[in-house]
Amino acid sequence: MSWLKAIAGGMIGAEALNLIKSYVDQQGGLDGVVKKFEQTGFGREVKSWISTDPNKPLNEIEIGQAIGIDNIKKIALENGIDLDKARDLLAQYLPIAIDKATPDGKLPPKDEV
Repeated sequence: MSWLKAIAGGMIGAEALNLIKSYVDQQGGLDGVVKKFEQTGFGREVKSWISTDPNKPLNEIEIGQAIGIDNIKKIALENGIDLDKARDLLAQYLPIAIDKATPDGKLPPKDEV
């Protein structure tokens, strides 16, 4: 079962799920997402989403800093979603998606992504 199927069970709406999928695909998988967050100074937060500890939240401004506003604009446009709404959805649901995709506290093998 892919990570996407694992989180599609209703916790995350279709708009958020499509945004997250677009972003993860753009980064080449969950490994790429983790590297991007580490490079932009949000490694502690993304590692909390992977671990079995409580998730550290990011607000809309921080998610913009971590992902990059140009990247958010691109995936928002691809998915027909307003920029502010895309940023809000990513801030709210990306931590949940990564948390649900890593129930054992580690990234899934690449062939499952």
